[in-house]
Amino acid sequence: MKKSTKQADPAATDKNENGITFDQILALPKTDLHCHLDGSVRISTIIDLAEKQGVTLPDKDPKKLEKFLIMEDNCESLEQYINAFEITLSVMQTSEALEQVSYELACDAADENVKYLEVRFSPILHTRRRLKPAEILDAVVEGLSRAGRERDIRTGVIICGIRHIQPDISLRLAELACAYKDRGVVGFDLAGVEENYPAKEHLDAFQLVLDNNINCTLHAGEAFGPESIAQAIHRCGAHRIGHGTNLRKDGDLLNYVNDHRIPLEICVSSNLHTKGVTRLEDHPLRLYFDYGLRVTINTDNRLMSNTTVTKELYLCAKQFDFTLDDIKDIIVAGFKSSFQSYRDKVRMLRKWLPDLGRYPVYPRPLP
Repeated sequence: MKKSTKQADPAATDKNENGITFDQILALPKTDLHCHLDGSVRISTIIDLAEKQGVTLPDKDPKKLEKFLIMEDNCESLEQYINAFEITLSVMQTSEALEQVSYELACDAADENVKYLEVRFSPILHTRRRLKPAEILDAVVEGLSRAGRERDIRTGVIICGIRHIQPDISLRLAELACAYKDRGVVGFDLAGVEENYPAKEHLDAFQLVLDNNINCTLHAGEAFGPESIAQAIHRCGAHRIGHGTNLRKDGDLLNYVNDHRIPLEICVSSNLHTKGVTRLEDHPLRLYFDYGLRVTINTDNRLMSNTTVTKELYLCAKQFDFTLDDIKDIIVAGFKSSFQSYRDKVRMLRKWLPDLGRYPVYPRPLP
């Protein structure tokens, strides 16, 4: 198994107008709350797994394969972006592959000082070789746990229902999330194409996870209007919103999200690649931050968007003129917004706030 190397970036010595360097952000403890497993695979691993499994790839040359997987200006829509996942999913159909990919993802995150990582995926997409959903989830949890034992990183799994797959499948996945609560699973999500596939069709799944006191988040307002966000919150009980780029189009709902401190899982590069925004300067992140919304910065798909949390934060610092204190506040919001238990969250904040130049305000010590 190939080991990852410490992250390097050609802009490491570059600075934004406020003097922030890439290396400064790299050194900070961070979170990644919106990261898809099947969108965050090493290209070298895809090639190795394809050879072992007899899977045909569009090309075996890493540089040529990148053209099929890494989305930049050539991506025309969310649908095209999602199609690239067919390549990664083709080699993620065995327990061994799932464990390896999960382990490597957590190690790659640890290499850039991500201290808490939530990995989301839909087990139903990994059953082509007749693996059972529990076997699939066991492999992912073990891969993440192994990385946690070896590296300074904590992880949790978010199980995804899929909007354009039958709602009864989402219910089965919700049942799986309930069975694995406190056994690696920290939340439930609904992903996939928003338009013509409303979240309200999956209410049974969300009612079940809420009845079992499991946190939930929904992809909403990414490629559809603010009514998708309202449905996620008011019908499905979302505790966080994935993306939410169209929230700005409804001021009343924006104020509701702000007043109730509902975190937004912002993924700037991904939003550009999927045409959630047409230009970086059109992204609402700066508006959301200045208005006081709880924004977190995440990768979405490390492979498809060729990114890391450090790259995302550095991009935001340069594009939206954030100060280092602003970046640190966004990072703290990530720790606060995680789906960990309150006590684990407090312990993690106490551990890492001093490194961020922020200090705990909790009056009582925890055991």
